[in-house]
Amino acid sequence: MAVDRALERFQELVRIPTVSRLETDEVEWEHFDRFRETVERLYPALHRVLERELVGGHTLLYRWKGRYSTEPAVLMAHYDVVAATDEGWSHPPFSADVTGAGDAREIWGRGTIDDKGSLVAILEAVESQVESGFEPAHDVYLVFGHDEETHGSGAAAAAAVLEERGIRPSLVLDEGGAVADDAFPGVSEPLAVIGVAEKGPTLVRLVVDQKGGHASTPPRLSATARLARAIVRLNSTPFPAGFNPAVLEMLRTLAPHATGTVGRALRSLAVTKPLLLRVFSRSDETRAMTQTTQAVTQLSAGHAANALPERAEAMVNIRVAVGSSVAEAVKHVRKAIRDDAVAIEMVQATEPSPISPTSGQAWDTIAATVATSHPEAIVTPYVQTGATDSRSFTGISSGVYRFTPFVLSRAERDTLHAKNERMRVASWERGIGFYRDLLARL
Repeated sequence: MAVDRALERFQELVRIPTVSRLETDEVEWEHFDRFRETVERLYPALHRVLERELVGGHTLLYRWKGRYSTEPAVLMAHYDVVAATDEGWSHPPFSADVTGAGDAREIWGRGTIDDKGSLVAILEAVESQVESGFEPAHDVYLVFGHDEETHGSGAAAAAAVLEERGIRPSLVLDEGGAVADDAFPGVSEPLAVIGVAEKGPTLVRLVVDQKGGHASTPPRLSATARLARAIVRLNSTPFPAGFNPAVLEMLRTLAPHATGTVGRALRSLAVTKPLLLRVFSRSDETRAMTQTTQAVTQLSAGHAANALPERAEAMVNIRVAVGSSVAEAVKHVRKAIRDDAVAIEMVQATEPSPISPTSGQAWDTIAATVATSHPEAIVTPYVQTGATDSRSFTGISSGVYRFTPFVLSRAERDTLHAKNERMRVASWERGIGFYRDLLARL
């Protein structure tokens, strides 16, 4: 019965469409206000004991006082989600429908995985621990960002507040890797992949400004054609691939568990790196860990069907590899498109994060908790390919990690930022257990 009530609370929060947008004046902030009010109503014990404040306008920052204020920990999640319409969904994205039975029982909706699943699991774990009379050994902070999907300003504001107060967390845990099936070739066991670093999210705009006119007398190379040529050239010129220290540590961790050709290659890293790079290149997930990636995500041009565009634009989403830099990425783009008439405008520049250690108290605490909640999984470091709010905390903590304690199949992982986002209820319940156990270890 308690499980059903927890699921009902999860459903209620998924149904609130807290969609963040790049243009803040387009955000429906009343949904964010309702989300925070609902959290306060659903989790009374937490709000009776923990101190709560708003930072950055809408980000929630809680402090759970422990017996000691030294070596505090930060648990993070975000409650904003990317936009979704009903089109193409088996269940409407904000319906939070529950289907199936037993291990096949699923909750559907935008944010179930990214990232209300983690947020509500943290809330459930804290609420139950408070109700039981538990007191953490060290201070625990909860940071629930409101614009992770766009600007990350809320988490940055929370990190700044902690820094001003002289608080340097020994452990920061945000969303990130999961317990993944079929995650690595040659390894049959599920992998609990813990992000020890993340790539740098960078946006550049390709712009072509050119004389317009009537579409009946086009030039040999219009603005749109020039832009299209630049995009094709860029897409045909991938960034160089290589293994950074975090990925090498992952390979060494997996070597004893891998079979076949991949296993033999992992156990002979000194001479098989070129072969392994080819193995990594076969999967979008693994390839993204070895190189800077780029994807054209938005195109715009023209104002009429019979008029030549005077301006054509393309937004390029770049994820800068660990060990590289924004400057190197822009240099690569310029060299790839080979056309000075295509301007490159910097929209957002973020360097990749430092690499957190895979030994020591913070790492050992997370790894031990995973071993308890998901004993079937191999715990391994990896490079987080997507951006998280935790990047704002690398300036005040060397122990920043990215892990979502849910078992996710490849099909489920493919629904991130896509249609039919959903999670198995049993997997979510195990995640609550992970956070409850983690709190007892902090």
